[in-house]
Amino acid sequence: MTDKILVITTCGSSEEAERVAFRLVEKRLAACVNISSPVRSIYRWKGALETAEEWMLTIKTRRDQFAAVRDEVALLHSYDVPELIALPIVDGAESYLEWFEAQLNRQ
Repeated sequence: MTDKILVITTCGSSEEAERVAFRLVEKRLAACVNISSPVRSIYRWKGALETAEEWMLTIKTRRDQFAAVRDEVALLHSYDVPELIALPIVDGAESYLEWFEAQLNRQ
């Protein structure tokens, strides 16, 4: 098991997704953020069944930076309750994990 995690969130527009992604990488809170093409989400909100087109972000960071990522996303996000879940990265290519770690460290 590594100390690396994938954090998933969705945004309501491609512009918002890019703004969040750039800020996280710029602040070295994420090594990389992938933005997926629009996805269709179906969920219940305030008692009603909803559907929305969203952009999914896969944020690559370390477990010890989750709180900072969460706080930064909350500042930038337009949703009242943004999705924010973390999944462990169990293992990976050594060269990639070394690059990953280097991106998160202040130089």
